[in-house]
Amino acid sequence: MSFTLRIDAPRWRLHTQQVWAALRTSSGGAPVPVIKGSGYGLGVPVLAHEATRLEADTVAVGTVFEVGAIVDACSADVIVLEPFEPRDAVAARQWWRVGEQMHAGRVIRTVASADALRALCAGPGSARVILEVTSSMHRFGMREAEVLAVLHDSEIRPAMQRGRIVVEGISIHLPMAQPADDIPPRGVLAGSAKAREVMRWAGLWQAETAVWSGYNSPATTVWASHLEDTDCSLIASSLEEATLRVRTGTRLWLGDRGAMRASGTVLAVHPLPEGTHVGYRQRVGPRNSTLVVVSGGTAHGIGLSAPSPAATLRQRVRSAGIGALDAAGRALSPFRWQGKQRWFAEPPHQHHSMIWLPPECVLPQIGDQLDAEVRFTTSTFDEVELST
Repeated sequence: MSFTLRIDAPRWRLHTQQVWAALRTSSGGAPVPVIKGSGYGLGVPVLAHEATRLEADTVAVGTVFEVGAIVDACSADVIVLEPFEPRDAVAARQWWRVGEQMHAGRVIRTVASADALRALCAGPGSARVILEVTSSMHRFGMREAEVLAVLHDSEIRPAMQRGRIVVEGISIHLPMAQPADDIPPRGVLAGSAKAREVMRWAGLWQAETAVWSGYNSPATTVWASHLEDTDCSLIASSLEEATLRVRTGTRLWLGDRGAMRASGTVLAVHPLPEGTHVGYRQRVGPRNSTLVVVSGGTAHGIGLSAPSPAATLRQRVRSAGIGALDAAGRALSPFRWQGKQRWFAEPPHQHHSMIWLPPECVLPQIGDQLDAEVRFTTSTFDEVELST
């Protein structure tokens, strides 16, 4: 059984190089490839190798548990995007393990609270951190008053001055959609709501770091995500001393879906008499149909999906229709044959799926490949092949 991802390497690398160049030009700083989870379905080793090809000096991962895989695969600094939280006992133990490794100096923590910073003050050595500020996402981050308080905290500031805490800038994690509650500041009309949000924070950060006294002043870098090139250009032009570093994941790795082909291998083909019961749940298929068994199941992410946002009436109606079909025991599989998406015979199994083909179809042969329309971030492949 094999569920495979085949990548047209020349086409894919051309796309990544174009995105990289566009972001570098518009932001004025080196982009930061995001390599989190399963590596966007392509695999952490593949993306780490490509980040090295792009000469990335910094990459980002999702959690501290992903650090080990990436530091062994590339030489870049590694930002952990999930904020450091000492009250998360399991993650705190993992952070302790990371601190004991040779590569500890390459790892940068995201910190989203004063309490988390205080927890780092008393430890040995230096802890590199990025301060996450609150954005219209309202997920993690410190508000303006909290950021200002941190820079003047009687416990945190001395730790910064003696190099125990090394602040590498601020991080702004933006929504993909434009913020709904943005109010343009007086005299600022240009740019999207997201661009204005970053510029407000960048202005505050530049003003505070400019008057820092003592040793080890915080870096003026602004790390941000989900910005268009036009936003980057506007923000970069507004910065006086700060540098904009843009994180990029989906756009960089999955922006050219035509360069990638996910497919499952046909394992069995069964023309069956009408009324035959099949599968674990012994369901009867459509008249004169053929049952096809194909590699690719729940272990690969087949049949799994993130909740639909259903923001519009049309999306809600579509979601309701899909739900009604599921309730009736009918669901479209992601597998395509002869240009059409085909129906599951029953919910996918762990490593393979069973689908129906109608009588008018030319039947596949064992070993043939059935293309699959998958969500890469929830997919795991048995093999990722890069063409030369």
